[in-house]
Amino acid sequence: MAGTPTPLPEAGLGATLRRDSWWTELVPVFILLGGFGVYATWRAFENAYYSWGPYLSPFYSPLIDPQHHWWPLSPALLVLAGPLGFRATCYYYRKAYYRAFFLDPPACAVGEPANRKYHGETAFPFILQNVHRYFFYLAIIFLVFLWHDAIKGFFFDGQFGIGVGSLILLLNIILLSIYTLSCHSLRHLAGGKLDCFSCVSFGTTRAAAWRGFSFLNERHMQFAWASLISVGSADLYIRLVASGLIRDLRIL
Repeated sequence: MAGTPTPLPEAGLGATLRRDSWWTELVPVFILLGGFGVYATWRAFENAYYSWGPYLSPFYSPLIDPQHHWWPLSPALLVLAGPLGFRATCYYYRKAYYRAFFLDPPACAVGEPANRKYHGETAFPFILQNVHRYFFYLAIIFLVFLWHDAIKGFFFDGQFGIGVGSLILLLNIILLSIYTLSCHSLRHLAGGKLDCFSCVSFGTTRAAAWRGFSFLNERHMQFAWASLISVGSADLYIRLVASGLIRDLRIL
């Protein structure tokens, strides 16, 4: 016999038939992403304690006009637009902050604000999300500078050495590189737009690359959070050392 149909909830913010604690997924996103945004903004305008010895904060890399010959503000403001644009337009982050900050929607099968006028990503400013692939190209350039900084972090006064900061910078660039290589745009460039690998030049190579990037892409969310935490931690460590609050422990 057919059962009595379950009445649908009235439309509106938070209206849902879900019985699980769906809102708990929003809390860590709001805290981590919001906290990182506040911290990164403060550090970008602080214009101090961004280098010590061979260490350079990833927020300020590449370091441009630190002596303020032509740029009167913080050097970080000249470079942060690239990494910030890459993360802000990232497919995963868009889902995360649309839900946690805009409640659009708060979660799957959960009601949205009743008075919103949905235009998707077809109107300003969200239409700018479509330039994500170009921010990906820019992110590759930043990786080159950050790898240079990480390698430089192992040389103290011209001599090879290992400090805690050296390892932190190395771990940071490894996580940033994996996060970038797991990007949906790179997977698409490798072969996501092809229907037949055997029908194109270097099809075998592209198929292997596509499978590798697909493996990373399946874990894009984890890499996104790990690299976000690592880049913030790297900057914080260098600030603490540069300000004299802690000492850099030399391992070698």
